[in-house]
Amino acid sequence: MGVLGRRILRDIASSALLGIALFTFVLFLDRVRPLFELLVRSSAPPKTIAWLFSLLLPPAFTFTIPVGVLVAVLLTMSRMSGDSEVTAMRAAGLSSRRVLLPVMTISTVALLLTAAASVWLTPWSIRQRYKVVNQLAAAQLTAEIQPRIFEERFPNRILYVGDVVAGQVVRWRNVFLADITPPDKRPPGSGTHEPGDGPLITVAAEAIAVPDLGRNRIQLSLIRGALHYSGKLPADYYSSSFPVGDQILEADRPAAYRPRLQFTEMDTGPLLRAVRETRGRDAINARIELHQRLALPLACVLLGLAGVPLGVSSRKGGRSSAFVLTVLIALVYYMTLISLIGLAREGRVPPGVAVWLPNMVLAFAAAVLLWRMEAPGDLDPIGAVRLRIGALVGRLRGRLRTAPAAARAGLTKSLPLVPALVDTYVLSSFIYYFCVLLVSFVLMTHVFTFFDLLGDIVKNHIPMSLVATYLLFLTPQLIYVLTPISVLVGVLVTFGILTKSNEVTAMKACGVSLYRLSVPVLLTSCLLSALLFAFDYTWIPRANVIQDGIRNQIKGRPAQTYLRPDRRWIFGRGSRIYNYKYFEAAENVMLGVNVFELDPQTFRLKRHISAERARWEASLNSWVFQNGWARELTDDRITNSQAFEREAASFRGLDEPPSWFLKEVKQDKQMNPPELAAYIDELRQSGFDTVRLQVQLHRKFSLPLFAAIMALLSVPFAFLVGTRGAIAGVGISFGIAVAYWAVSQLFEQVGYVNQLPPQLAAWAPDALFGLSGLYLLARMKT
Repeated sequence: MGVLGRRILRDIASSALLGIALFTFVLFLDRVRPLFELLVRSSAPPKTIAWLFSLLLPPAFTFTIPVGVLVAVLLTMSRMSGDSEVTAMRAAGLSSRRVLLPVMTISTVALLLTAAASVWLTPWSIRQRYKVVNQLAAAQLTAEIQPRIFEERFPNRILYVGDVVAGQVVRWRNVFLADITPPDKRPPGSGTHEPGDGPLITVAAEAIAVPDLGRNRIQLSLIRGALHYSGKLPADYYSSSFPVGDQILEADRPAAYRPRLQFTEMDTGPLLRAVRETRGRDAINARIELHQRLALPLACVLLGLAGVPLGVSSRKGGRSSAFVLTVLIALVYYMTLISLIGLAREGRVPPGVAVWLPNMVLAFAAAVLLWRMEAPGDLDPIGAVRLRIGALVGRLRGRLRTAPAAARAGLTKSLPLVPALVDTYVLSSFIYYFCVLLVSFVLMTHVFTFFDLLGDIVKNHIPMSLVATYLLFLTPQLIYVLTPISVLVGVLVTFGILTKSNEVTAMKACGVSLYRLSVPVLLTSCLLSALLFAFDYTWIPRANVIQDGIRNQIKGRPAQTYLRPDRRWIFGRGSRIYNYKYFEAAENVMLGVNVFELDPQTFRLKRHISAERARWEASLNSWVFQNGWARELTDDRITNSQAFEREAASFRGLDEPPSWFLKEVKQDKQMNPPELAAYIDELRQSGFDTVRLQVQLHRKFSLPLFAAIMALLSVPFAFLVGTRGAIAGVGISFGIAVAYWAVSQLFEQVGYVNQLPPQLAAWAPDALFGLSGLYLLARMKT
């Protein structure tokens, strides 16, 4: 390999490393938060968290290495084309196919690395990841308990905790525990009171929760608690208080536990045996997994070869059109593979054909492109298509290069026209790169998410239409998360290219300073921040509700908090807990209802109402109960008892309307700022700690601003490294993005444990990076 080959090899290798790192980071943006939460809230050492993060990398490398090679070949060939190096080679009598040797060298190395990740590292890392997660889950049984949510993971137990105080010893405040063991399975009672078929209720002002790792359970030491239950006869009711008491919560197996290996977790040898021995649907799924492991690494070579003829074009607009075409080829390849795998799972296409057909089509396309690479322009139909796409991209990026002759003449006679034309030129370039990067990041994340969930899709027999719906409603959240990164990379690439091509020098010679040059990009980034906030206010919460529900279905999990269809537990206004067996929405009637009214200060039971039926009366603005009883308690002693059979009874204060019991349980990401603020106020009135929710409320304002801050911070870096071109910009953007997300997640988790005020935890990263951007911008030599 000569000097030219070694130079091309070096350029492609450096670009590929940066591209792989950037795409891998983008894929793991949403997976960073749980790792930081484990680091801050758990007793797991940092090296365990780092090991867990490293185990997430091999499955991603299967997809990011081919795309990284593709982008590297594209950028290197485009640079050579833009610098007329390809033209010089042809003038010297060298074929442009001489670049294939270094490209094939890098592609072969990438193929071997991808094959190692696909065939060996990925199944091994999945098994190791579940092993570590199971260990952490067992060690952090108490850390999984979320405040103000009815936990139903404990067999025959319903747990509600008002607040969780993290630390070496985990403490729960305002504990409500309902034992719903069927009467025939309960141990016999003592004394004159025998429990009926109602729940046994335990309340406590505080509890110390100690996980018992060996037995997969939690040992509770209840402080200032009381036990309540009704007897077999309506007149019987038992209540007792205790200063300190012990209870044991037997936990289900950790969520990550797998009773048997899935095909994605098998080594390739056992997978081959499974292909030969299994029958029916399992045989199809095993064959899909086997062919997928072997076919995906080949994409490194095929995508690299397809990128060469698209990148070496020296025609006008060839660089932009080549980038768009190459990204489209990669995305069409993966989307076609996903669609064919779906058909193979349904038995419509043989698994081998489904997995290998995209490679065959891509190989044919690459061969045609390479064959036509040296064809003259008038005989190259592919070049004509590329020119048309380039013309369309040129129109999207602005009309500076096709401006009328009068405007060009005016440029030399009237310098005031320069800023307007420059703004159009810079802004069109930035918007172009921003849009291409955002679409590429979103679709790449879709591809990785699909293959990440493929094992659960197969296991739970999820139709492909439902998977497509999930990816569709996941898109708004991905746009919200990936827009700041796209702004960062777009700014660095835009100004890096302008600086390397000496266009910035020409603009400065016309009297346009670097500050003035960056104004349109900074203003556009501020507009994007405002649009992100509006997006989070309107569409994202609704989309998150849908995509979270579908993801639970894909994962085989029931709807959130409602794990048993015959039981419902709802926290009402103030400190009331409703429990009912059935709710008839058409008639606004609850059947088998219990109401537990608690003192918000001491969390002692004040009133217990039990009835066979409760009907909502709009005229009374209250629930009317039939055939039941009510007991009022003071210091856990019955002070008043009332029985009602046929006659109806209503009680003051029970004014939660039927809509209260029909609303879904939502997380903070499923609410817009006003809804979250109202929810926080509601919890405050009930005396609950809302620090975590307050942090998320302030982050709903601080996160959209990150897009503008990224532009502010990246402009100085773009001009500092601009002489090195777009690749240096990508490398700098990767470093900045990693630094921001690490600092942001760290401050967020520290705010969760109440070590920082919610406002500071949410806004400190923006303030830190915003001030750094202003300082660098002020120090910039214009």
